[in-house]
Amino acid sequence: MSTLETNAIGKYSGNNVSVDDSLNLKSYTTTQRDALTSVAGDMIYNSTDSKPQFYNGSAWTDMGSLIFTVDYLIIGGGGGGGGASANNVGSGGGGAGGYRNSYNNETSGGGGSSESAFTVVGNPFVLYTITVGAGGAGNNTNYYQSVQGPDSSAFNLISQGGGGGGSYQSPNGVAARDGGSGGGGGNSSTNSSTDYGGGSGTANQGFDGGNGHWYNTGNRGQGGGGGAGSAGSNGSGNNGAAGGNGVASSITGSSVTRAGGGGGGASGTGGTGGTGGGGAGYNGIGAGTAGTSNTGSGGGGSFAGTAPSGPFAANGGSGLVVIRYSNQQTCNVGAGLTSTTTTDGSDKITTFTAGTGTITFS
Repeated sequence: MSTLETNAIGKYSGNNVSVDDSLNLKSYTTTQRDALTSVAGDMIYNSTDSKPQFYNGSAWTDMGSLIFTVDYLIIGGGGGGGGASANNVGSGGGGAGGYRNSYNNETSGGGGSSESAFTVVGNPFVLYTITVGAGGAGNNTNYYQSVQGPDSSAFNLISQGGGGGGSYQSPNGVAARDGGSGGGGGNSSTNSSTDYGGGSGTANQGFDGGNGHWYNTGNRGQGGGGGAGSAGSNGSGNNGAAGGNGVASSITGSSVTRAGGGGGGASGTGGTGGTGGGGAGYNGIGAGTAGTSNTGSGGGGSFAGTAPSGPFAANGGSGLVVIRYSNQQTCNVGAGLTSTTTTDGSDKITTFTAGTGTITFS
C-alpha cells in the first residue's frame, strides 16, 4: 500500500502522535481497489462510492457505524413428550418453546404484547450471538422423565425451552417440567384422587401445561403441553388432552403458526397436538408424534401397555430465530450457524434453523 504522507507530524506526547494537518487516504476507484493485493487493516478512500473503507481480511467494508433496528422472532426448543415404558404407563405432552416476537405489533407467547425491535450497530467488529435450541429429548435413561428443550437466543434475548411432559412412576407421578410453555401432567399408579398438574409457562413466552388424570387401573389420560397461544388441556377419563395452540407471525413474509404444545398420551384417544406443529399423543401402545422441526413445538405423549413394549417417547421440535431488517444492510453470518436470507419488499429476512455462532451487520 501507499506511504502515509502529511504536511507535518507533531511532537511525540505520551503514547500519542499528533498530526498537524488533515490526513488524506489514498483514493482508488472500486475497480482499482479490487485489483490491489490487500491485507487485513488496509485503508483507502473509495472514490466511486465516496466512502473511506478498510479491508477486514476477506472483504472491503465501509468505515463508520450505522445504527438501525432489527425485528426478531425467537422460539426456544420444544419440550419432549413424557416417556412410557410398560405397566399401562401414559405420559403428558411436551410444552412449546418460549415465543418472543417484535414484528408488526404481533403478539408474543403467553398472551404477551409485541416486544420492541432491537437496535444494532452496522459495524463488522460488533458481534451478536445467535443460538437455536434443539428439540428436547423424549426421555432419559429411566424412560419416564422427559427433557426440557434448550433455549434459543438472539441479541441477549432468551426464549426458554419448552417444559417436558410428565409421566408415571410408582407410587407418584413424575412431575411435568416448567419452561417457555409448561409440559402436560402425568399421574400416579395408585392415587385415583389426584390429578398431577402440568408445568408452568414463562410470562410473555408461553402458557401452562394441562393436568394429567387417573381414571382407573390401566386407564389414564394425560395432560396436553402448553402452547405459545393457549394452555394445554386437562386429561379426562382415559383420553389424552390436546396441546395448547401456537401463535402466528408474518415476519417471513407470510403468516405461519408455530410453537404448539404436544398432546397427551392415553390408553383411549390420544390428545391432538396444538396448532403450529405440536406432536399428537399416542392412541394405544406406542410413541407420540415428535414436534415439528423449527417450530419449537412440544412432542406428543406416549402410552405403553402391560407387556414390556417400551420405552416410547417423542422429541420436541427444534427452535427458530428469524430477524428482519432493511435490505440496505447486510447480515454477515459466522461459522456454526445454519441460515438462509430472503427478501420481502424493502426488507431482508435471515432465518436461522440450527447452531450457535455470531453475526455482524454492514
